[in-house]
Amino acid sequence: MKYIHTSKAPNPAGHYSQAIVSGGSVFVSGQLPIDPDSGEIKPSIEDQTSQVLNNLEAILVASGSSLHHVVKCTVYISDISLWGKVNEIYAARFGNHKPARAMVPTRELHFGCFIEIDAVAIC
Repeated sequence: MKYIHTSKAPNPAGHYSQAIVSGGSVFVSGQLPIDPDSGEIKPSIEDQTSQVLNNLEAILVASGSSLHHVVKCTVYISDISLWGKVNEIYAARFGNHKPARAMVPTRELHFGCFIEIDAVAIC
């Protein structure tokens, strides 16, 4: 088992790793749309979706993987009405690659974020 940490994604805010590599798979913890350099959270769902995918990708690359090796994502959104905008940006970013996915409407997310994504990928 290997613990993954990169400065290109936000530091964990609790007792967890950004990701764990085990048995040829990468397990990425839930990522929020926090800019790792500034700590900023932009106000629009479009910007937040792009940032959370940037964070996810940075961790995957640090793990020896990539977005195109993701097999499963769980996308948490604070309001189901955001689904369309999130799906549009998500689809553009993943392109023809279509990992299994659950889109889970929640209530509030940490720090007032609209979106959080966790993922499982292969190395």
